[in-house]
Amino acid sequence: MNISFPKIFFIIATTFALFAIFVVARPILIPISFALLISFILLPLAIRFENAGVNRMGAAMFAILSTILVLGGGIYLFSTQIISMTGEFSNFQGKVIQIFAETTAWLNSNMRIVPNLEKDELMDQLKNWLSESSGSLVQQTFSGSAGFIAGLIATIIFTFLFLIYRAGFKQAFVLFYPEEKRGQAMRMLKSIQMVGQKYLVGVILIVIIIGIINSVALLIIGIDYPFFFGFLAAILAIIPYVGTTLGATIPVLYAFMTYDSLWTPIAVSITFWAIQVVESNFLSPKIVGGTLKVNALAAIISIIVGASVWGIAGMILFLPFTAMLKVVCQEYDDLKPIALFIGEQNVKEKSIDIKALSHWRVKLKDWFSKL
Repeated sequence: MNISFPKIFFIIATTFALFAIFVVARPILIPISFALLISFILLPLAIRFENAGVNRMGAAMFAILSTILVLGGGIYLFSTQIISMTGEFSNFQGKVIQIFAETTAWLNSNMRIVPNLEKDELMDQLKNWLSESSGSLVQQTFSGSAGFIAGLIATIIFTFLFLIYRAGFKQAFVLFYPEEKRGQAMRMLKSIQMVGQKYLVGVILIVIIIGIINSVALLIIGIDYPFFFGFLAAILAIIPYVGTTLGATIPVLYAFMTYDSLWTPIAVSITFWAIQVVESNFLSPKIVGGTLKVNALAAIISIIVGASVWGIAGMILFLPFTAMLKVVCQEYDDLKPIALFIGEQNVKEKSIDIKALSHWRVKLKDWFSKL
């Protein structure tokens, strides 16, 4: 076995170069990546419009407008709850300050970290600090909102372009291959598209199902704004491993700050835990898991790498892109080890042959009888 140091050097150099490109070109690559996945899911709808007699540009426009109308309708349904929560934000903020001040004063009275620290004085200092930092917070929120709106507009434009120029993109990609390999390249493209499309459809179904279950459970418990918290937790669950915890923490904290009874936040936490168990063991493997076929180690690595490169967007995007990378690696002999590392290898244990066992049992019985 020989080690090729030049090959190892080129692999490491290529990896670092890709990371540098991902970091530097982040403002343009994130909208393109989201647009690519969205175009996968809107492609069947655009094809239906085209079959109905609409030209390709109009079909792409109608598909995007239909999606915007559906999302806008969902936001409109929750707008009343969002406005009501905004009105109660000041009361919620006051309760948070009071609990933090009481906890800090109690710790200081037992440990004596700061001499002569009173609860009222600490609450006044916290209120002054919040009022002074509100200006910078508003500025950061405005800049973040402006960046989000710009990225959203760019994503819509790229999605439109992907839909109307999809045939040219496929043909240009296939022409990179030799003539005898072009059929294989087209099948690889089709597999990549199906992975992205099935993943997004599965995620949307999971969000709808989990959102309804969360909302009904919170409504039974008696939490205010159950549909807002229920669907917020379901949407945050798109972020693997982290979003589910964050989505459950928000209503638990709200219940703890708002209600006097301690059983209310406990009931909310137990409910979200039970729903998470059902979703992780039954819903996600049946709806989403079969399309990705990525093992847990590769999924966790992809999420960590995505978070370090693109933040929350990377945590969402890098998991389906890892599944697409597995499809590409399976088509090349030199890259098949990477596909084996990423994929789920279902190791089947050998079935036990009952007849063979009975045969050996008879032999052992005869042997012991001779002894």
